[in-house]
Amino acid sequence: MKVLAAMSGGVDSAVAAARAVEAGHDVVGVHLALSRMPGTLRTGARGCCTIEDSMDAQRVANKIGIPYYVWDFSERFKADVVDDFVAEYTAGRTPNPCMRCNERIKFAALLEKAVDLGFDAVATGHYANIVTDAEGNRELHRAATWAKDQSYVLGVLTSEQLAHSMFPLGATPSKAEVRAEAAERGFSVASKPDSHDICFIPDGDTKGWLAERVGAETGQVVERDGSVVGSHDGAHSFTVGQRRGLHLGMPAPDGKPRFVLEVRPVSNQVVVGPKEALDISEIAGARFTWAGLAPENPQIAFECEVQIRAHADPVPATAVVRALDVPVPVEGQRPASDHELVITPHTPLNGVAPGQTAVVYIGTRVLGQCTIDRTVSADSTSADSTSAVPAVPAAAGAVA
Repeated sequence: MKVLAAMSGGVDSAVAAARAVEAGHDVVGVHLALSRMPGTLRTGARGCCTIEDSMDAQRVANKIGIPYYVWDFSERFKADVVDDFVAEYTAGRTPNPCMRCNERIKFAALLEKAVDLGFDAVATGHYANIVTDAEGNRELHRAATWAKDQSYVLGVLTSEQLAHSMFPLGATPSKAEVRAEAAERGFSVASKPDSHDICFIPDGDTKGWLAERVGAETGQVVERDGSVVGSHDGAHSFTVGQRRGLHLGMPAPDGKPRFVLEVRPVSNQVVVGPKEALDISEIAGARFTWAGLAPENPQIAFECEVQIRAHADPVPATAVVRALDVPVPVEGQRPASDHELVITPHTPLNGVAPGQTAVVYIGTRVLGQCTIDRTVSADSTSADSTSAVPAVPAAAGAVA
């Protein structure tokens, strides 16, 4: 096949590209320039897609003897990932920029351009597997080793995108083996540290970064009953489940610590309460997709597992698609979604917030995902058991 290898400049994508070449494919390497700041530099494990990363990718491409290009996707990245991140926080939601980057950049913008140029597939260094069933349908599955499994952040992929995706590292037992292979191949990135944190906030100061873009307006910190217990200098800097940095003026009656339960952007309030109030008995989202073949009748409840964070353990759950009384608008010319995916964990989830992504599994297979629009508290003493933040426009293709 004619394969476009997405090369981030890290060890995983380098080995993935090399394996694609060894498999006999006609491979071309591409690095995505996602920032137009010429001084963007990498600091240890912080940041990615920097000048140094592009040069590292170039050296690997030269080593394995494939053509190499740098494509400027900075404008699309700013609109679809950075601006989305700011909008979500402004709306009181907790976004996942890595998920949005996979959804809208690597497997939408990049893949669309690759197919237009005649490529059969895009290869990346993600740890996940694609399995073809007896009828020829492609399914997304967990990687061979759960310690490095990245199927969660790929849960946004659609059937059409899976048809043009390739993950050469999916069956690799460990990251150590990938690094050893890179060293044997003479790649300079063999011992390069993995990137972490948010790539466009390389110093890790999310609060300061957001304050520069949305401003900092003081507001109240309140209990669930509305009583004021403190103040804050910007609701956008708080996330559900947060304990530190609340600076409350009075202790809780029971002496136990308080946690952020909800962020209310309209009233500019941060709601706090006991840890048990973070337990969630139900989550739901109208922006859902199926990774591969959809369930034959999702309106009938089915057993599954749900994962709400990239490194969280999957939790047994029941899922079902239900009709909405009020349709949720989505991006572009697509009609509003009139259904939502409702997930009920068998045991309560902890610290889940609107804006997060819930990925549904059946065994090792990724069945689909939704961006969480609302949650229902498992705490019967809660004054308001349902937390919901108005949905923002979703990516095209989000309607099931």
